[in-house]
Amino acid sequence: MIDPKLTGLALVLAITLAGCGGASETASAGSAAVAGATADEHADHDDHGEGEGGHPEEEGHADGEEEGHDEHGDEANGDVVLLDKAAAAEAGIALSPAETGPLSETLSLPAELRFDADRVAQVAAPVSGLVSRLDKGEGDKVKRGERLAVLSSRELAGLKADFLTAKSAENLAASRFAREERLFADKITSQADLDAAKAALISARAEREAMENKLHAVGISDSVLNGLGQAQDGSLASAALVAPLGGTVISRSVSIGSSVEAGGEALFIIVDDSQLWADIAVYKDDAGAIETGQPVILRTRDGSAAARGTIALILPVISETTRTSTARVIVDNPDSRLRPGQFVTAEISVGESGRTLHVPSDAVVVVEDKPSVFVPVEGGFAPRPVKPGRASAGLTEILDGLEQGESFVSSGAFTLKAQLEKDAFGDGHAH
Repeated sequence: MIDPKLTGLALVLAITLAGCGGASETASAGSAAVAGATADEHADHDDHGEGEGGHPEEEGHADGEEEGHDEHGDEANGDVVLLDKAAAAEAGIALSPAETGPLSETLSLPAELRFDADRVAQVAAPVSGLVSRLDKGEGDKVKRGERLAVLSSRELAGLKADFLTAKSAENLAASRFAREERLFADKITSQADLDAAKAALISARAEREAMENKLHAVGISDSVLNGLGQAQDGSLASAALVAPLGGTVISRSVSIGSSVEAGGEALFIIVDDSQLWADIAVYKDDAGAIETGQPVILRTRDGSAAARGTIALILPVISETTRTSTARVIVDNPDSRLRPGQFVTAEISVGESGRTLHVPSDAVVVVEDKPSVFVPVEGGFAPRPVKPGRASAGLTEILDGLEQGESFVSSGAFTLKAQLEKDAFGDGHAH
């Protein structure tokens, strides 16, 4: 409210100065004075309001905001991933009730994956010669009996020629013996001539069989031998190297024109990695707990399960360098995902404990430096801190933070954690 005294004073000043030609300036000054007075009065009014408690509605608003923040949620300081049921199902989020049950006692030991020694083939040259053709190289998949290379060998040509000679001699001896038998039946020839013809046939047959066995020893099959009489010129020197098993060529040490020796170093190495060995290093203190038939989970460096199997055998020797024995697991590897030479951790089940509350190990994630599981809340999922215990066979014991029968996210916890961190980063603060 404007003070009447101030208003009257302003009007008197305006009238007095009007005759001096400064009316407009004076009016402006008077208006400014009135405005200034008004502003001061408003300021006094504000001060009075603050002294009396200000605006109650503003104070209540501030309190309401703080209360609203406190009531944001009880799970992990109010962090919530908003997600409806349809979106959760599409993201692979699955819920399960927390259950109690026996937890396996496990022993974790280092292990190394190796080729199965029964599934490795080293292919050397069966005869000396030169490499005239290469059909397979490193990384190629081969089937059993498939050709790897062709050799040109004078040694092999000589063996085949000797075989053809021996076979011809056998055929001739057989004809003579048949003729002597007819003559002896007609009493034209003597028993001595018949016996001599028979002996010659036996000798020729033995020579042919000896040459045949030599050719079999260098990889020449019966089908090839039967067709030698009709073989093309120059083909007697050709020898094919074939794969003795199906697998992958991991090494080839020759090129076209290379000279090779019979029984020398391997020209090709083929492995079948559809099955591998996992050799577990068993320390002296753990040897008494390891037995054949125990279930084993092989885990990679990030803790994920790479393969499962059982202990097939325990070697009865101790390494002089590592002072460990070896327990072996035979692992199926149909998709070649595991690689020989890879180091893994063997989680061996050696017994069972009493009943405990446990969840899948993948359900426990770290949120704000606290082990947590996600639980369903209104509109989505929120992390809840828990106290984990032992971990075994893909399960983790929960000592505190989750009750039996309570729903939790059993699949997809890492997805929710990633979304929570993404949302926190977008808000400009980290969780």
